[in-house]
Amino acid sequence: MSPRILVAEDEEILRINIREALEEAGHEVDAVSDGEAAATRMLDEDYAVVVTDIRMPRLDGIGLLSRVVAARPQTLVLIMTAYASVETAIDALRLGAHDYLLKPIVLDDLCARVLRLLELRALRDEVVRLRRDLRERLGFEGIVGGSAPIRKLFELIQRVAATEATVLITGDSGTGKELVARALHAQSKVAEREFLALNMAALPREMIEAQLFGHEKGAFTGADRRREGLLRTVRGGTVFLDEVGEMPLAAQAKLLRAIEAREILPVGAERPEKAEFRLLAATNRDLEGEVREGRFRQDLFFRLNVFRVTVPALRDRRDDIPELISHFVELQCRRQGHRRPVVSNQAMKLLMSYPWPGNVRELSNVIERAIIFCDGDTIDVDHLPAELVAHDGIPTGLRAAVEDFERKHIAWVLRAAGGNRDRTAEMLEIDAATLYRRLAKYKLHSGD
Repeated sequence: MSPRILVAEDEEILRINIREALEEAGHEVDAVSDGEAAATRMLDEDYAVVVTDIRMPRLDGIGLLSRVVAARPQTLVLIMTAYASVETAIDALRLGAHDYLLKPIVLDDLCARVLRLLELRALRDEVVRLRRDLRERLGFEGIVGGSAPIRKLFELIQRVAATEATVLITGDSGTGKELVARALHAQSKVAEREFLALNMAALPREMIEAQLFGHEKGAFTGADRRREGLLRTVRGGTVFLDEVGEMPLAAQAKLLRAIEAREILPVGAERPEKAEFRLLAATNRDLEGEVREGRFRQDLFFRLNVFRVTVPALRDRRDDIPELISHFVELQCRRQGHRRPVVSNQAMKLLMSYPWPGNVRELSNVIERAIIFCDGDTIDVDHLPAELVAHDGIPTGLRAAVEDFERKHIAWVLRAAGGNRDRTAEMLEIDAATLYRRLAKYKLHSGD
């Protein structure tokens, strides 16, 4: 089905001229005389582009824009005005419009701008389709696995994603909390809108407020222009605050106000501004403990903890390790242009038994390193980091490896000789004194 355009203009002659010009350009067009009629039409039809005047009876263009942003976020809006200043048109852009034209309208210019918006809409639709295909292939935004803990995690994501509830994502470092946040956004009602992630630990503490809430020109040294905060720029999308426990107390108070009142106060501003957003937060800290120590506001904790999702550690979902390994091998081979190798049984045994303190992130790094070192068709033990090999009891140094082999061989010969030390020394082709020293060194006895 070809994309449709909705025109809202109370001036009849101009409305007819715009409709005819767009239809001559090959577009399907509906035209109405006021914003209320346009809002009603919009509920029944998924228009690709809405062209609207600002001054109209019953519902003006700004009111119509607000309804479009709320009900059809994928629809692009072009504002026309003869009355407002350029600053007012820019305000409309801040509210979610994608372009504006000042009257008198040049029809060729209007058609060219509409065409660009249609191309943008087609591009966005393609991105949405590709993301949907990716989710179907990889589950939830690349979260790999089918173990019982991961299936439970998927159920929680599906249950809460479609709501507007604030979600607190907890779990050890490296478990994939941002992937869970992206999955929540992708399954939400605002999936077509923006997803912005901000790591509190990576920002200077004095800049956190300016990043989240924005700032006025001259609010602090270096603020040479006004800047909107992330909570406003998402325009009803999702903001993900990672390591939220790192926020200073002053910023925590402003965040609480933003969540509850849906308004923010930019640094240096005198009046608050409206902000629509879905908030997701993550931490690997014990926030309850932080509250007891006075480092985190209790009221903000309660507001963030409306719904909690805990991401399981890799040690608690070992059944997923083979699938994760296969996923990371394929990913790294694509990135490095490497022919895909297989993982040897001994290497797989080590990867399955290792406790993975760094979780999925550590496993990803280990596989990336293994692909770099692997010249053939098999990832083997010698392609894995020393700490993995040592954890399995296999020595990594040459001297340690020789001693380990010597101890095991002497113990084997001693058992074969029935515990007879003289016979053992003879079989080993060493003298009795040397054997006794070795037995003492390795704490071996006749029964070993």
